[in-house]
Amino acid sequence: MRVHELAKALDISSKDCIARLHELGVEVKSHASTVDEAIVQKLMAGHGQAAAPAPAAPAATPAPAAATAPAAPAVAVKPPAPPAPTPKVAPPAAPPTSPEPAAKPVAKVEPVVVKPATPVVPPAPVAMPKPPPPPPPPAKPEVIPGERAIHVKGPVVVRDLAEALGMRPNAVIAELMGMNILASITQKVDVAVARAVAEKHGYTLEHDKRSTEHKVVVPKKATETREDEERPEDLQPRPPVVTFLGHVDHGKTSLLDRIRKASVVEDEFGGITQHIGAYTVNLQGRQITFLDTPGHAAFTAMRARGANLTDIAVIVIAADDGIMPQTREAIQHALAADVTIMVAINKIDLPTANVERVRRQLQAENLSPEDWGGQTICCPVSAQTGAGIDHLLEMILLQSDLLELRANPHRRATGYVIEAKLEHGMGPTANLLVTTGTLKIGDVILCGPHCGRVRALINDHGTKVKSAEPSTPVKCLGLPGVPEAGAEFRVYANERLARQMASDLSEQLKQKHLASPKKVSLENLFSQLEGEKKLDLRVVLKADTQGSIEAIHHALKDIRSEKISLTIMLGSTGNITENDVMLASASQGVILGFCVGKEVGVDSLARREGVDIRMHNIIYELLDEVRDAMTGLLAPELKETVVGTAQILEVFPIGKTSRVAGCRVIKGTIAARNKVRVRRGDEVLYQGSIASLKHFQESVAEVRESQECGIRLDRFTAFDKGDLLEFYTVEEVRQTL
Repeated sequence: MRVHELAKALDISSKDCIARLHELGVEVKSHASTVDEAIVQKLMAGHGQAAAPAPAAPAATPAPAAATAPAAPAVAVKPPAPPAPTPKVAPPAAPPTSPEPAAKPVAKVEPVVVKPATPVVPPAPVAMPKPPPPPPPPAKPEVIPGERAIHVKGPVVVRDLAEALGMRPNAVIAELMGMNILASITQKVDVAVARAVAEKHGYTLEHDKRSTEHKVVVPKKATETREDEERPEDLQPRPPVVTFLGHVDHGKTSLLDRIRKASVVEDEFGGITQHIGAYTVNLQGRQITFLDTPGHAAFTAMRARGANLTDIAVIVIAADDGIMPQTREAIQHALAADVTIMVAINKIDLPTANVERVRRQLQAENLSPEDWGGQTICCPVSAQTGAGIDHLLEMILLQSDLLELRANPHRRATGYVIEAKLEHGMGPTANLLVTTGTLKIGDVILCGPHCGRVRALINDHGTKVKSAEPSTPVKCLGLPGVPEAGAEFRVYANERLARQMASDLSEQLKQKHLASPKKVSLENLFSQLEGEKKLDLRVVLKADTQGSIEAIHHALKDIRSEKISLTIMLGSTGNITENDVMLASASQGVILGFCVGKEVGVDSLARREGVDIRMHNIIYELLDEVRDAMTGLLAPELKETVVGTAQILEVFPIGKTSRVAGCRVIKGTIAARNKVRVRRGDEVLYQGSIASLKHFQESVAEVRESQECGIRLDRFTAFDKGDLLEFYTVEEVRQTL
């Protein structure tokens, strides 16, 4: 027991209790000091009326919960202690025999002695084993009488909790703030927090965890049915898709211009086509779709893609030039795509036109003209005069009838991206060619990693339309990004499935572009060290369309050099932005713009960052400038040319330190601006410049062969008679790739 508890039991002050303990030889310092049980019994026995209150001492201790905890174990741990003093106390207090059983079960003694203090007795047995648990037990009885319960499945949202409690959401948010929890109306809260709020208002919260296990719904491909099997009764005739292929400047676009009776060539920079254009022409109540592809060598991939999208390939050959390398390449693409090939021999109005020579060349390419008993239709035409155009169109319609082109317009649309770009005021746009089905406004379209809903459709005449049937080119608005040219698109009925597929493909592309770490070996380590010595030109490429980026990228790869490499840091569509400037600045590169503009603030930022921006509208100029830039990175080579030789005949001292060499020019011509090298046998003594050159007493600019002169070298006097002076020039020669 503590001193103050003992004093209270003896009904004396703590000071007097400490004095009595000191008399018994017990050293205590304050009223909070503890006293052994034997001393307590001894002191109580020596007190006048201590026999009765002695058992009450343990019962009085539970009043303060903190003091009761140590006191109870003290009585329970030492059961033999009470029997020792009992023989002495038993004679005077014989009637009450309760002290003996009180030492073993304390709980039985307490109710007998502490009957007057009934409010303190019930908590004592509960508080003795564990002091912290007492607060929760009274809380449950408060909630249970209400008999109200809230059932919650899955995560607990603040708004749902407020509705279940019949409260305003802001009131629930205020209570959560009082609990130091900041949550919005749509935010999830912990189940324990929600249960505490519910209990505060007399509710019990029952949470069902099983519902969260089956929350994830995996979209199944079975939910999206594709009409892969076409029924013959659903197929209807469709317009043919015709592609013009051929060499650059052979008149492909001029022919299409004559057919459409519109000016297309004037819109192209330099008079050459740099994008794939798709146009429709109505002839005799029937529609023909034309694809105009570029003929420049840089657009090989675009031309190949045009051949794969077409039904009939028209090879345009100039009658004066004949078959050129790119014409052969176009023929190979058409053969590889397994499409019907026709030949349009253009420019027959020129005096140098030779149609028969072109037919002979076609025969050599295994394309026998129909006039010579072959299968290839050849139509001589003139884009300038319009001669032969009608015959060409009739042959195209005839070929389409033979091919029996049919498609189902009543199914969901599929097709390919002809061209894609980022347009000002429209965002990402894609020129699509519908091959099957009908594309309508509001359709969910999936194109590569991009999934969106069709917001608008614009035909080749710039008119908005509501739908596009098979073999119809149309500009589509609504995709979230710029797709790759040549990518396939599909319309899906299940928007969730389409977006999931777009997300999965986007993640696959990200993983694909992550470079995997390579293992280091001695061989590739040395090769890497050698590669680091190689200069690198870093380029940020911005173009108006995805096809232009592809073509320029392909052309830049053809610029090969062992001295310098070319790295394209970024290739994307749209105007040049400040982010592009910062990327070029960080990578120490240049920005190339092709048929694009600059955003506001780009020029000032480029000046501050020291980034060079080059804008071009013609691909020839862009490629030439890249070559010049790559060459400019190479340090010029120093070329040394020996222009003359002189021999020292005599040495003349001038003053104490300077000496002049009297020489005769034995070969070539020497000048004062030349560099000089002093040779003695095979040893080079000096290499530097001339301080002065004199002929007799006059300073001269040059001395010719067989003439004598005096030469003073710059900071060198250790020459001697018989030494040779070799004069040379050093010029910088620009390196080549």
